[in-house]
Amino acid sequence: MKTRPPLSVPETAPEDGDDRRPAREIVYAFVREGILTGQLAAGSFVEEAQISAATGVSRTPVREAFQRLAAEKLIELLPRRGAQVRQVTQAELIDVYDARRLLEGHAVRHLCAARLPVPAAMTTLQAAMSALAESDLIGHVALNQQFHRALVGAAGNAVLIELYDGLRARQQHVAMTAVRSKPERRAIILAEHAALLEALAAHDAAEAIAILDRHLRPVNEILARLSAAL
Repeated sequence: MKTRPPLSVPETAPEDGDDRRPAREIVYAFVREGILTGQLAAGSFVEEAQISAATGVSRTPVREAFQRLAAEKLIELLPRRGAQVRQVTQAELIDVYDARRLLEGHAVRHLCAARLPVPAAMTTLQAAMSALAESDLIGHVALNQQFHRALVGAAGNAVLIELYDGLRARQQHVAMTAVRSKPERRAIILAEHAALLEALAAHDAAEAIAILDRHLRPVNEILARLSAAL
């Protein structure tokens, strides 16, 4: 019988202070950050009692947070075994990027066809990403998600925005896994963002789509590492 991988609970739990969020939101944010940063390793089991003690809340909000994390595919709830942190697979990484190319590609075509200006938020977020410390991977992933969400939002299609927002948790999990596997990708991502902004400013749909296609293709080296981790 397989033994459980050791649980590594993040050392820093949220402080009570003036945090008026519901207890389940505190637990959700705490566990989610632990997963995205790798402090809660893929394959490890997350115990209700340990998370309850680490966050200082009762077991009921922990269960509620676990349900949300499971719905977002960050953990898997196993009968009689508890909650296990999900490993991002090759197939999942490929599927998430495929979905993003479809949604973001539509937004690019719409912006260029309508000759709309580059969304100001994209330029602001690009500057913020460039200013981040190299060690701030979670900040990079969060800003990157907002950059691409601003692109989709600018197209003004409420249904597509809703679909894109539904990918948020998996998108960030996949992106965090990829950037942790190959941190030097950050410089490439920033360069591709800059090129995309230039193409959008010129309303060059063909060039913008080509850049986006390269940008949202899984890197073979990262796929190989995911395969080795299984």
